[in-house]
Amino acid sequence: MSLKSYRDLEVWQKAMDLTELVYAITKEYPNDERYGLTSQSRKAAVSVPSNIAEGYGRTHRGDYLKFLSNARGSLCELETQLILAVRLKFVTREAVIPAWNLCQQIGRMLLRLILKLADDHHPKPQSTPPPAQ
Repeated sequence: MSLKSYRDLEVWQKAMDLTELVYAITKEYPNDERYGLTSQSRKAAVSVPSNIAEGYGRTHRGDYLKFLSNARGSLCELETQLILAVRLKFVTREAVIPAWNLCQQIGRMLLRLILKLADDHHPKPQSTPPPAQ
């Protein structure tokens, strides 16, 4: 299957699902966190599919890899914020488990994509037969 758009990437689709989950979870946060953890978590969540899409749209593979790396960074940021929300008792651990599991899955997918693109970008030298004498 050839990709016609970043929207065809399963990792982007799952990142969009994660963003929806994070918006639902953060609705339960206290109102006084609207400009704190609520806003930060939503921004981090939105950043994941946004960076995947922006990287896909770049013309150079190195740029794409940079944006995929940014997406992984935002994902780690979001994981930290979900842990913090549980520790602060804004939500229960059970409430964030689906988002946490999706974070883990997306993280693995991003890493595989990064490694694949980096490997394709720097192909291993091919062995060549010795010259004829």
